[in-house]
Amino acid sequence: MDTRSLLTVLILLLIVAAVVFRNFFWPRIRIARIQQRPFPDAWQRILQQRLPFVLKLPDAQLQQLKLLIKVFLNDKTFYGCAGQEIDDDIRVTIAAQACLMLLNQDRVPYPDLQSILVYPSTFVATRDVANEHGFVSTDHIALLGESWSQGKVILAWDNVKKGVQNLRDGRNVVLHEFAHQLDHESGATNGAPVLSTHGAYRSWAHVFSEEFDKLQKRADQGKQTLLDHYGAKNPAEFFAVATETFFERPQEMATHHKELFHQLKVFYRVDPSQW
Repeated sequence: MDTRSLLTVLILLLIVAAVVFRNFFWPRIRIARIQQRPFPDAWQRILQQRLPFVLKLPDAQLQQLKLLIKVFLNDKTFYGCAGQEIDDDIRVTIAAQACLMLLNQDRVPYPDLQSILVYPSTFVATRDVANEHGFVSTDHIALLGESWSQGKVILAWDNVKKGVQNLRDGRNVVLHEFAHQLDHESGATNGAPVLSTHGAYRSWAHVFSEEFDKLQKRADQGKQTLLDHYGAKNPAEFFAVATETFFERPQEMATHHKELFHQLKVFYRVDPSQW
């Protein structure tokens, strides 16, 4: 091999090494550095005030949660909208709930998510809506939260606070919107997040389609259900509503929707009924 060819090979090897370091080693080093930082006392007080139940988690899960919160808050940018000011109360309260969904999973928190936009209360979104004849009109919709595939989550702070004040009503806008983020990691927000095996997808599809059909029928009949009727809108909303119920009303879900509870327990790798 001549000198020129040897130099070309060395350059290629250096490029490969740089790519491997950037994609594999550096993310782990970066996260390790973030996790080594102490968990601020102010954040601990916010957990005690806003989410006291998390301090009752098994110690291993509580430590995981704190590590996840540190990485989440290091990587995500919060923006206040319509005059809302951003402080640690907002950041930690939202991050703690979002990271609660990632326990025991050995993963980076929401890698596609970049920004969390926080409004003081209900915000209005503008939508182009097509009717059955194809005519498009502009509609204005009042929302409590929204998840975008472009790396954004939008939340109304007053509803976030309401969600953590009652952690047993089955309604939680943070859990709902971050379930959409997990759902979208598969490439499409369709109620089927990334699962571990092909067999898992078959079981998931069977259970979720059956439960979704039942909810739609009962919603059409105006019957009361454990899962919010909003979940009957489409499979993506069903997954988000089921997630809210799983974390907030786990005992009732385990009793009345046993197979659905099991699927979510396997996916989230936690059992909230034990908390």
